[in-house]
Amino acid sequence: MTAPSDDRSGASRGGPNPPAGQHRIAELTAPEVARRLAAGAAVLFPMGSLETHGPQAPMGDYLLAEAIADRIAAAAVAQGADALVLPAIPFGGVDYFSFVPGGIVLSPATLQAVVEETCDNLIRTGTRRILILNGHAGSIAPVDAAARALRRRHDLLVPAMHLWRIAGALHAELGGSPASFGHGGDPVWSVALHLRPDLCRPEAAREKQPVPPVLGLPVANFGTVRAAGVEINIPMEVEEVAPGGVACADSRPGNAGHGASIVARLVEAGAAMVTQLHAVA
Repeated sequence: MTAPSDDRSGASRGGPNPPAGQHRIAELTAPEVARRLAAGAAVLFPMGSLETHGPQAPMGDYLLAEAIADRIAAAAVAQGADALVLPAIPFGGVDYFSFVPGGIVLSPATLQAVVEETCDNLIRTGTRRILILNGHAGSIAPVDAAARALRRRHDLLVPAMHLWRIAGALHAELGGSPASFGHGGDPVWSVALHLRPDLCRPEAAREKQPVPPVLGLPVANFGTVRAAGVEINIPMEVEEVAPGGVACADSRPGNAGHGASIVARLVEAGAAMVTQLHAVA
């Protein structure tokens, strides 16, 4: 991934170009990382997926989680609480996207183990402040299971921000279009337009295509059909639910301004969580 250009002015407000190199562990020397961790720096642990987000958006939403982590770290430092950013886990927990060409998914057990072992390494060398920034709905259960295991094993609370679940709850409040809400649309699409416009193809955004019935019943949602007015779970793949990766009514209303509003709220919440970890840990 190409690092965003250095623009310190936007870092604390969730702007487009924070000084990411000051916070990314992979871009710092080992003595600098050791010094900051020994002084109590928190570690931000971004995660995402490699899947379809419609014909207009990049497959790697982990890039967005990583960019949000950079902004949270910059905002936390501005508030006096140091934070470092791990490289993002680019693969999500297995769900509806396992047959997407180029997409990679991990089994829930494997992903849980990766999260646990990553945190085990940090904890073994003295880190006691960790915040997971998860950018994939299919990873929520493995992340939460890993956090419970880490608490039992290390007596340590590791909070997790499930970015798109939070952003989805903010979508309407921040003026997002009802038509654009859903997979292949918002909130991911507007956030991508804000954070990585270089990877977006807005001219390819479109309405949802008709979905054929499954078992002769209308598809209600990801993994469900509707019968007698209720939703019944059935294992399905993305093309059966969202042709071309688009499940929202129309992804075209997504826009960078809306994405900026979402990112600002995520950064505010993440920085507040990091500050709190410094206050209590």
